[in-house]
Amino acid sequence: MRQLVLDTETTGLDPATGDRVIEIAAIEIVNLIPTGEHYHVLLDPERDVPEESTRIHGFTAEHLRGKPKFAEVAADFLGFLGDAPVIAHNAPFDFGFLDAELVRAGLPKLDRARMIDSLAVAKKRFPGMPNSLDALCRRLGVDNSMRTSHNALLDVKLLAQVYLELMGGKQPGFTLAQQVSAPVATLDGLTRARTPRPILPDAAALAAHAAFLKKLKDPLWLQPPFAAAPGEGG
Repeated sequence: MRQLVLDTETTGLDPATGDRVIEIAAIEIVNLIPTGEHYHVLLDPERDVPEESTRIHGFTAEHLRGKPKFAEVAADFLGFLGDAPVIAHNAPFDFGFLDAELVRAGLPKLDRARMIDSLAVAKKRFPGMPNSLDALCRRLGVDNSMRTSHNALLDVKLLAQVYLELMGGKQPGFTLAQQVSAPVATLDGLTRARTPRPILPDAAALAAHAAFLKKLKDPLWLQPPFAAAPGEGG
């Protein structure tokens, strides 16, 4: 399952009033594991950068002068996204700005069916609590000590870790695969190969268990899906 974690930085809060995208960052994850593939670009917004915005992300108009314009990188950006779902924190904000840039470049808007809003996911898991990226990093144990400003590339790396925790905290199958591929045990500082020893009850133990169940009223173990189907062993 390929997904993209995305973040943007902008000159302001509303593309309808002329605010523009100045930075785009996206990283690829497959089955919730970052692959190392990423997309990052700084853009010339073709306008000034208000001081209040610079205080948030650190970019001035001078920093961005001579950078490519969105229309010049649109093909590469869309090529990296492909048709994968896109995860963003407060995703309608990022999608709204990207849609405005795409329309300005004469291109179709992004399909909102691809949008996954990690802020909405966080609000469902932690209702009534602060769910900013910084708050989630602190709550979920993600190190954000390097985040001194809103840098899109750093933010997507943090968001990828936060999203992983929101979706369960472990890459699916990762820990199990490690255990199966390397069955070892550590004793007194020595690492040794571990031989699995499954516990199989003998006939006497099975008979004692069946007798015990007869003493219980509607025992769970005799109900589906625990009860053995006809012809199956106990």
